[in-house]
Amino acid sequence: MRDPFKQIDTKELVLPDTVFIRDIESKVFQSIIARCLSQIDGVEPLEGSLFDSLLGRDNADGVKGIHVEQDQKNHAVNIRVEINIDYGIPIPDKAEEIQAKIVEDVSRLTALHVGCVHIIFKNLIAPKENVETALEKQLSRVKHMSPLDKYDDNL
Repeated sequence: MRDPFKQIDTKELVLPDTVFIRDIESKVFQSIIARCLSQIDGVEPLEGSLFDSLLGRDNADGVKGIHVEQDQKNHAVNIRVEINIDYGIPIPDKAEEIQAKIVEDVSRLTALHVGCVHIIFKNLIAPKENVETALEKQLSRVKHMSPLDKYDDNL
């Protein structure tokens, strides 16, 4: 029997390159970004509602306020983060700090280019000492009220 491969010149055979594919789920990016935010003073991530946590409803995106879009062609990722910031902190400075930290960690851990980091400041967090003093004032007023004072407001 005759071997058909014996007559083929091996220089003409070109084997395709091996293609390596890795997929990173959005939840991985969200976890990286959540950890970045936890290391930065003066900001807090958005919280789910009390009813969502009691009923066990999860946000469809995973972590609330962190949205990630992957661009497979350019091996890049675009990130949008919604956060709350403490009152009195300069917003432009804090935005730059957050963006630099997110770019550094996501690039280092995923080897992907970060194309965009969009920071959205949703709410101001009241200074804790003001909240505590307001609560103390309310409690002291309630302690000094007689039971009839509660009903005298309508008179």
